[in-house]
Amino acid sequence: MKIGTLNNAQALAQTHMLAFAARAERAWSAQEFDDLLAHENIHAFAAGSANAQGFILLQNLPDGAEILTLAVRPQARRLGLARALISHAENALGARRLWLEVAEDNAAACALYAVTGFRVSGRRSKYYKRAGNFSVDALLMERDRREGQSDEH
Repeated sequence: MKIGTLNNAQALAQTHMLAFAARAERAWSAQEFDDLLAHENIHAFAAGSANAQGFILLQNLPDGAEILTLAVRPQARRLGLARALISHAENALGARRLWLEVAEDNAAACALYAVTGFRVSGRRSKYYKRAGNFSVDALLMERDRREGQSDEH
């Protein structure tokens, strides 16, 4: 599967909307993606055709990279795309450490991150707001690349 850089804010917003629609979460707009991509330390890597079957957006920092969002279109899920995107981004940025936050009620994402070597390192209480003024904790997760560690998890 071909993975490359994608700086098309409209394509990122479309994939993000499709990926998060079933969870009834607010998708990021093309303007929000455009604003993020204007920063030199923000990188988007996408897989699939020009319309991005999936993508990962990261902020590269001196001590590693933060995954800001990871989105895969519903019809492209469970094909290893998210794992490939994480691995590609980590290698492309040379990141020795990755971290992210994920809603505790997002079981699929939590399982993906656990199987790819992330561990829970903290929690933000009532961080995400859901319909009906219901709050969900954010799990802070991280993973360090060790010497000799395989890129595939």
